[in-house]
Amino acid sequence: MEDDQSLTAFMATVNVGDTLVGTVAEVTPSGAAVLLDSFTDDPIGFIGCLDYSWRSFQRSPGAILQAGDRVSAEVLTVDHLRRRVMLSRSATENPQLWAFLKALHRGQRLSGTVAAIERFGVFVDLDDGPKHPTFPGVGFITMPELSWLTFGDPSEVISEGQHVTCEVLTFDTTNGEARLSLRATQPDPFLDFARTCHVGQILHGSVTKLVPFGAFVRVKDGIEGLIHLSELSTRPIETPDQAVQIGDEVTVTITEIDLLRRRLALSCRR
Repeated sequence: MEDDQSLTAFMATVNVGDTLVGTVAEVTPSGAAVLLDSFTDDPIGFIGCLDYSWRSFQRSPGAILQAGDRVSAEVLTVDHLRRRVMLSRSATENPQLWAFLKALHRGQRLSGTVAAIERFGVFVDLDDGPKHPTFPGVGFITMPELSWLTFGDPSEVISEGQHVTCEVLTFDTTNGEARLSLRATQPDPFLDFARTCHVGQILHGSVTKLVPFGAFVRVKDGIEGLIHLSELSTRPIETPDQAVQIGDEVTVTITEIDLLRRRLALSCRR
């Protein structure tokens, strides 16, 4: 009971953003338990394996932290239920970068130069702010956030060395990145489509993709709608290729425009 009271009293003094110092007591696949200098009864400090270091992508976690290591880490969460203080070593290892990222807010615009294009996204070297310890840039754009339009290769949308302005989506604490959106700075073609079209309107388009439950049809640049299997033909069919093939030109009727989910439902039957 006395131990419980002591722990409760200590945790009441800890705040998110505080920096705590301690010794690594144990390293497991999920993270490292830390015996804090300010509370030595039990190793209640915990650094998740993704918060060891933003340099850990180049080395195995075991090479980053080991039992007996002295660490300084920032408090992420005070978890009273699990009786843990969640810590991030990345924060104190890169204080300038951490402070820069924490100060960002959703919707803020940042400019920079495209530093590298990878199959999983695009790195942006920001005009303002510190460099990343590992990656080519602190800014990062995932593929879906590059453009409202459908594309096969990112080089169709962006190129290395190009100067871009993007909107901030979030601060990725795992990678130490500012997640950005390029398409958020551009007009959404679906909103324009919804303003000028209506349910019941007849359109012409081409089939772009077949899926088990129907077919996707491009009715305008950047606008694709789904014809459900039940709306593909007046006769019963089991698969969409029994009615249409990729590349077919079709006449469709709009049956639903869902602005919230940016979805367009079409029919070949009506």
